[in-house]
Amino acid sequence: MTWLITGGAGYIGAHVARTMAAAGERVVVLDDVSSGIPQRLPEDIALVRGSVLDRELLDRTLAEHGVTGVVHLAARKQVGESVEKPLLYYRENVYGLTVLLEAVAAAGVRRFLFSSSAAVYGIPEAELISEDAPCVPINPYGETKLAGEWLVRAAGRAHGFSTACLRYFNVAGAARPELADTGVFNIIPMFFDRITRGEAPRIFGDDYPTPDGTCIRDYIHVADLADAHLSVARALTARDEPADMTFNIGRGEGVSVRELADLVGEITGSTLAPVVEPRRPGDAAKAVASSDLIAKELGWTAGRGVREMVASAWEGWLLRHPETAPN
Repeated sequence: MTWLITGGAGYIGAHVARTMAAAGERVVVLDDVSSGIPQRLPEDIALVRGSVLDRELLDRTLAEHGVTGVVHLAARKQVGESVEKPLLYYRENVYGLTVLLEAVAAAGVRRFLFSSSAAVYGIPEAELISEDAPCVPINPYGETKLAGEWLVRAAGRAHGFSTACLRYFNVAGAARPELADTGVFNIIPMFFDRITRGEAPRIFGDDYPTPDGTCIRDYIHVADLADAHLSVARALTARDEPADMTFNIGRGEGVSVRELADLVGEITGSTLAPVVEPRRPGDAAKAVASSDLIAKELGWTAGRGVREMVASAWEGWLLRHPETAPN
């Protein structure tokens, strides 16, 4: 097996590429490095610079590297930006996936693993969200991920290849400091950014129907997420007949924003008390995964807790911001 990992120089992608390669899988990465960082990858993983929109490059890469499976992570993923630029998101996330699937079908690739998102569920009402929960996305990002799932499954059925869609919940942490998330779009780095600038972390809304009034989310360590990709990739490889899998990737445990803010303060040494600001439109009160299906079918469960996520993310932040001093 040789796996092409699109977006493999990104935060999640580099963890997936390294984990699969370390487990003995042959890996090649395709990344346009618009947000990916080539230095995240070891020298023995080939990096092809380019976009999934480039069909000629895709055809050449699949052929030259003898690719037999694809892990597709390359995508735009900022919710706010997707609201402002929906055409960009549909072009990159849906049309780009279409071009990739066309190349995959033409090359006879038999396995395709798609990076989806809990955003496909929208504002769920269930205590624990299972894979059969209604998918009602509330922003263009979530819409493109749901449309992507439809495309992947339809292409797999039409062309006879196995597919898997992984719905990530809130990804955090780092396996190594140099692999940490460099963006400030997720809540933990957003807290770090405020602390670094000597500003109080922000909590958006404290009047939700939860024990402390703040939103509850399910956080998954990026290294556990990478392990899940390896488990699913090997399950796809082991199947003789075409398979169609959809799995949530989470811990099944909720952490409130206030609890997370307190933990960040403890780990960083910051004494800045969080400030409460108005709710953000579209934030669900609670979104926690049921990951029973992947545990039952593949034996995968998350092994790292939220404290390890925050601590490892902070190490990565300090590597890039050595001037940071807790207040």
